[in-house]
Amino acid sequence: MTEDPELTPRDEPRPRVPIRIEEALAALAIAAMGAITFANVVTRYLTNISLAFTEEYAIALMVVMTMLGASVAVVRNHHIRITYFVDRLRPLMRRRAELFAIAVTALVFLGLAVYGARMVWDEYRFEETSPGLGVPQWIYSIWLPVLSAVIVLRALGRAVRVARGDEP
Repeated sequence: MTEDPELTPRDEPRPRVPIRIEEALAALAIAAMGAITFANVVTRYLTNISLAFTEEYAIALMVVMTMLGASVAVVRNHHIRITYFVDRLRPLMRRRAELFAIAVTALVFLGLAVYGARMVWDEYRFEETSPGLGVPQWIYSIWLPVLSAVIVLRALGRAVRVARGDEP
């Protein structure tokens, strides 16, 4: 991922754990998705045989990409919001509104991590397998609660920086 042109060096978030980790993993995931899709297209074109089973990998990688993108958005303060009213608040109230938004984000992803972990445990316990390849389903699903927990940690880190006044 490239640098955000909207952020000046002073505005660049400074988390303790660099977001380059998520960016590198996202790059690997999108490269793998591209390779899978390319192989599927070439195989279908040359042999009239579809590698439809590879769709399982592509879907799992899309979930990973979405969660990694959400993590970067939390760190960079690029989550979706309507700022019409918040922008008209005094700085102290604006900071409180931002902290409230971060808290809600953390709670939502905490719920996703908890319920996702329960889902993964059920898939593991009942030995569910994927429909296309027959591999254990939990191998695909584990990334939802793990990356949700990462987003919770990123949100808490951002909350600390906002509360200290290190970030707007």
